[in-house]
Amino acid sequence: MTTLEIKGDWNITKGKLKQKWAKLTDDDLQYTEGKFDELLGRIQKRTGETREAVEKAIKEYNDSCGCK
Repeated sequence: MTTLEIKGDWNITKGKLKQKWAKLTDDDLQYTEGKFDELLGRIQKRTGETREAVEKAIKEYNDSCGCK
């Protein structure tokens, strides 16, 4: 997954991630270009999910909203 794939409409994806993992905060999901690995790490730490599960969820939500 590239940063361009998740950059699209981040607010929609962010909302869906918060629905899936209610423990996430806006600070956890603050996306800064070039900091994708840091974002994944914050989500992993907060949710206990694997990197692959987090990447898959982000990709699914981006695809479902038509974000690219």
